[in-house]
Amino acid sequence: MNTSSAIHMAKTATPNLRALSGRLSPAVFVAVLVSALGLAGCESTSSITGIHGPGVAEVETNLTPEEQTTNLKSLTDVVQRNPTSVEALNTRGTAYAKLGRYQEAIADFTQAIKLDPNNAPALTNRALAYRQTHHDDAALADFNRAISANPQHAPAYLGRANLLRAQGNLAEARNDLDQAIRLNPESAQAFHARGLIFQREGNHAMAITDFDNAIDRDPFASAPYEARGQSLLATGKNDKAIEDFNAALNVDNKNADAWAGLGLAYEHSGNTAKAIESYQRALIINPNNQVAKEGVARVGHA
Repeated sequence: MNTSSAIHMAKTATPNLRALSGRLSPAVFVAVLVSALGLAGCESTSSITGIHGPGVAEVETNLTPEEQTTNLKSLTDVVQRNPTSVEALNTRGTAYAKLGRYQEAIADFTQAIKLDPNNAPALTNRALAYRQTHHDDAALADFNRAISANPQHAPAYLGRANLLRAQGNLAEARNDLDQAIRLNPESAQAFHARGLIFQREGNHAMAITDFDNAIDRDPFASAPYEARGQSLLATGKNDKAIEDFNAALNVDNKNADAWAGLGLAYEHSGNTAKAIESYQRALIINPNNQVAKEGVARVGHA
């Protein structure tokens, strides 16, 4: 989000946010606005090739770690001057989460919730931070509270769905994602997450459609390309799968799972040399990548 967008959003923000906007740089104010809407949780997990990645609490601010640290200092100053500002606490908690300082993030979200027990963004953010510290029961309770407090808060449904999916409750997770998409039809993460459920259920046609929608909404994320590549591979569309794994690697060329998926696609298409090369690239990044290890053994033996 650019400075002009921040200025426009400041004009339509709540009174508390408008008050904060005069004391923050545009970049920090953008973080405040994003935090007020809630963090977004997205996991990339597939049952097709055994490829998976961690869930993350993420805020799309496009800031470097150095900028995040600078903003954290600015936000701390704001919190000190506005100790009863739920928005400021929620945003500093977000900054802590981005730096991996989850206990401090939880402390800020908890204080925000004490000030406003029905604040759905703070409840959702704390739930996502709880997930990062492996407190899934506490996370589920907070997601439930957030939805009860504001049934229109899409990030809470998305976060709860990802947790339910990780626990194997696919039907309930899909219901949450249906609701998240109804509330926010532009959510790339919700489409991606629902695609992963269809994929796990073996419904690759529906999975591919959802991954298409995710990519349309955010063409610069690696995970939906990787996931779509897996479904394309599962349906025998090897050439298209190769394109998607390469697209994922164009975004992140240190993605061992995408290299392993690319190796599988090349192997299935009969290109042994490219398959071995891709598997080896995966193992350089992650020597324990099981798909790549099995692929090297299988192709090398052949």
